Amino acid sequence: MSRIGKQPISVPAGVTVTVKENQVTVKGPKGELSQEINPEMTVEVNDGQVEVKRPSESKSHRSQHGLYRSLINNMVEGVSKGFVKKMELVGVGYRATNQGQLLELALGFSHPIHMQLPAEIKVEAVTDRKSNPIITLESADKQLLGQVCAKIRSLRKPEPYKGKGVKFVGEQIRRKAGKSAKV
Repeated sequence: MSRIGKQPISVPAGVTVTVKENQVTVKGPKGELSQEINPEMTVEVNDGQVEVKRPSESKSHRSQHGLYRSLINNMVEGVSKGFVKKMELVGVGYRATNQGQLLELALGFSHPIHMQLPAEIKVEAVTDRKSNPIITLESADKQLLGQVCAKIRSLRKPEPYKGKGVKFVGEQIRRKAGKSAKV
């Protein structure tokens, strides 16, 4: 039995979970999310708990059991609390500013990079004196938030020699030793 899949999901107050055929919809104070699931899997909502059940012990059903439970749990957590990711720009002259959903990044290229972010994501770029610029991204959708963070990071990945680039706050970059002078 899937250890993750068999755990029930507790639904906090103010959040409603509805299941129609193979569509699970979760509504809460931070928004509304929906996920299509395999029609063979069953999702039961009763007295503040959601349970995902599988029809058989086949490998595909076992793997989907834990997957759909995690997806529904992330939706419930997203519409009740939300998800936050912070990214840090490490490098001389690296800057980030935002006007609404438009994020402008200066990452050492000959031109600034403009990114139009989805409406579901709240963005805030803070630049304090004597510290690296920090981009704070907030959303109820964990998948979309991770995808946008990966896109921003791919513009200038942290390099292993000086650690310059776009990284998550608190992330440890594996550093390499540079060339050593011959004696």
